[in-house]
Amino acid sequence: MDWAAVRVGAPVRGALGFLTSVYPFSFMEILCIVVGIWFIYYIARTVIVTAHRREKLKILIRRLLTLAVVALYVWGLFCWLWNSGYNAPGFAEKNGFVNAGVSTEDLAAVAGFFAAKVNELASAVKRDDDGLCIEDRREFFDVSALIYQNLFIEYPSLEGRLYKPKPMMFSWLMSRTGYTGIYFALTGESNINIKSPVFLMPATVAHELAHQRGVFSEDEANFVGILASTTSGFTVYEYSGYMMGLNYLMNALFSADFQVWADINSTLSPMVNRDFQENYDFWLSQKTVDTGVEFLDNVLTAVTTTVSDTVDTVYDSYLKAQNQELGLKSYGACVDLLVEYFQS
Repeated sequence: MDWAAVRVGAPVRGALGFLTSVYPFSFMEILCIVVGIWFIYYIARTVIVTAHRREKLKILIRRLLTLAVVALYVWGLFCWLWNSGYNAPGFAEKNGFVNAGVSTEDLAAVAGFFAAKVNELASAVKRDDDGLCIEDRREFFDVSALIYQNLFIEYPSLEGRLYKPKPMMFSWLMSRTGYTGIYFALTGESNINIKSPVFLMPATVAHELAHQRGVFSEDEANFVGILASTTSGFTVYEYSGYMMGLNYLMNALFSADFQVWADINSTLSPMVNRDFQENYDFWLSQKTVDTGVEFLDNVLTAVTTTVSDTVDTVYDSYLKAQNQELGLKSYGACVDLLVEYFQS
């Protein structure tokens, strides 16, 4: 599987990333739209053809089998390009991380360090009169290919060309389902939800670029993305990386030692708390629909909740099927790696 991931998947994904980098839009989204239209047409055509032929069952089976074969070829390609990496040695194993759990004391020490860094950097990012981060997305998208330069020196296995992430047209849909980005192996693209709060977006970009460099598991991609951001030399990335890391560390500390969590939380500056509040309010707003018509709001909110829960269930099952035992919880499992790295 390591051979397949390194010798087959990585070169092909790199070539696809190069080809799709020519376009400023997300080729993944265009591909999904085209496939969706073709699928609807194929099903409608199947109904029409079957209804006007004598051997209805034979024709129906043949057309459905054709559809199944196409789907299996696509899935097979996806397995070669991406799923193989889930079954190969990961970033932590290849780079000597122990990942054997951490003490509460070490967790608190690293969380305190991250809290101090975000307090230091909060005033260095651009803000409006209300204190909200208003960094220009285009600027940190433009420098995204440079943010791994320092990390390449420390971890040569990550070295390679990075391609600028794509802003998603359907960012509103991503927001409704609760996701901030997606790496799509079949086009080699990192796709970013540009509707989510801007202060965490650079770290999301770094996370998706980690997938570009062959970091497959979500916990390791989170760790590498945070590390790339905090060592990038770009203030907006540094702040974003420390904020994302602090969020995961504080969530873990809340369960491990509430009093220590409260002590560190009390040290956070008003600007940092304002950013965290913006993030909370944004994702809360995506769970409901407000059109001003109560009946319509209730229906659309129920649909939104159902779609979001379904997407979570499917993706959680997919991750667990790829040896990611924590499923969606693996996004926060980078805490051990963060503590091991920054404590040492």
